[in-house]
Amino acid sequence: VQLQASGGGLVQAGGSLRLFCTASGRTFTMYAVGWFRQAPGKEREFVAHITWRGTTTSYADSVKGRFTIARDIPKNTVYLQMNSLKPEDTAVYYCAAGPINDAGLDARYWGQGTQVTVSS
Repeated sequence: VQLQASGGGLVQAGGSLRLFCTASGRTFTMYAVGWFRQAPGKEREFVAHITWRGTTTSYADSVKGRFTIARDIPKNTVYLQMNSLKPEDTAVYYCAAGPINDAGLDARYWGQGTQVTVSS
């Protein structure tokens, strides 16, 4: 599985961005897909994931109600719609794929990051 993340950019606080994670590989549709982010000087943290059928989603508390994850299986693409962005959302965002276990998404495949910068 190979993942390609895109859609990052610079936006003012309160604005919106949509991130894209496009995958190649036949086994992609078998995995859950999620987004993680890493801000400067901080550890990578979970943002959201969606199951392989797209029927179940999970979000970090910090983004609930503002971010929406969705999956277009025929297009092998997962979207992260980010609304009401805050400066603290500034980070490099990574998409990842893998199975779901009791701890959440077991990320086994990673895409390259895409920078999201929210100005105040």
